Amino acid sequence: MLESVTSAALQSALDGLSMRQRAIANNVANINTPNYHAEKVQFEDALAQSIVQGNGSAAPTIARSLEPTNTNGNNVDLDEETLSNVDTVLRYQFATQAMNSELTSVRAAMRTNS
Repeated sequence: MLESVTSAALQSALDGLSMRQRAIANNVANINTPNYHAEKVQFEDALAQSIVQGNGSAAPTIARSLEPTNTNGNNVDLDEETLSNVDTVLRYQFATQAMNSELTSVRAAMRTNS
């Protein structure tokens, strides 16, 4: 497929958001695990930088949260994970709609040039 900065950036965003959804699920699954530290997925800054550089590709990274822990050493906050999940789902839906629009435009361009 034709690779543009936009399509590369959208794919990177989808990859990062998908990884974030998995991390949130893992955090919630371990909410009662002693000494478990929540996973945090980061990709937005790297993605913004890659777009500025004209690339659009950026790999997400996972880091352990340094937030304070409760008495059993676990630092998963269910309220924070729930809000993060809602935000991530909405962003994922937006990115898939944008990717679909990008692909529709490419298909239309290919039809008119045939």
